Amino acid sequence: MSMQNTSSHPLPPAAELERRKAEAKAWFENLRDQICASFEAIEDEATGPYFPETKAKKAGRFNRKAWSRKDHAGNDGGGGIMSMMHGRVFEKVGVHTSTVFGTFSPEFAKQIPGADINPNFFASGVSVIAHPWNPNAPTVHMNTRYVVTSKQWFGGGADLTPVLMRRRNQQDMDSQHFHDTLKHVCDAHSHLADYEKLRKWCDTYFHLPHRNEPRGIGGIFYDYLDTGNFAEDLAFTKDVGRAFLKAYPPILRRNMGLDWSEDDVTEQETRRGRYVEFNLLHDRGTLFGLKTGGNVESILSSLPPRVRWP
Repeated sequence: MSMQNTSSHPLPPAAELERRKAEAKAWFENLRDQICASFEAIEDEATGPYFPETKAKKAGRFNRKAWSRKDHAGNDGGGGIMSMMHGRVFEKVGVHTSTVFGTFSPEFAKQIPGADINPNFFASGVSVIAHPWNPNAPTVHMNTRYVVTSKQWFGGGADLTPVLMRRRNQQDMDSQHFHDTLKHVCDAHSHLADYEKLRKWCDTYFHLPHRNEPRGIGGIFYDYLDTGNFAEDLAFTKDVGRAFLKAYPPILRRNMGLDWSEDDVTEQETRRGRYVEFNLLHDRGTLFGLKTGGNVESILSSLPPRVRWP
């Protein structure tokens, strides 16, 4: 099937739909906990002078902060938990979960599949963005989500953004490791996930049209996944999250202690500027969060702490 258009599979009875929402939400929160534990373990391993400003710092730990939202009438609209960390390896990393519900505005409903029939929505997901100190260590992004309107679907993916030009190619060891790990999970679910299609979709999505350049070296991206088999769609989404845990921590460990120069820092900050441009101009997730009254602090926490525009 194509993931680029939601299917016409009907929603299940209300009790089953609520069970699905709860199951998806529980997984996203479980994955958050796994990722936070993995990243904290990397912080514990970092004992060298990775960056002058971090020499005296203890290993980083995530700080969790809950937030809630109200709809336009003041009713409960869900919320989420921000998990932020600053440490020896991570200059800034966020691992966030959210579960929100309510009614789309008439204007925004036109852009969401199924919302033209029923503007009520439910959305639950996990989102990760990591900005390491070391310019050799790439920025990474991953998110997976479950959305319900008059239709239901999963979406998400992961992409890698090497900040140094000499690392931004498909022959680099990190690029190959990242892509191979994601290909393996797609191949394991080949009846619903075509790796080459999802890789191309990622390249198309994470592209800066105003500069005519890619954001990084890609990964996979999928949306509107509804095969009619919720268990299989969720299983694939779970394995995407597990693949991220297999792909990124080894890349960090290979790079977090490498030497770098001031020129590398300049390039890092310049490429981070590109990241800001994409997230504020083109990213669907940013728009969805802002249009649905999400937590602005959480939504914009993906932005890097240091950037430059030459």
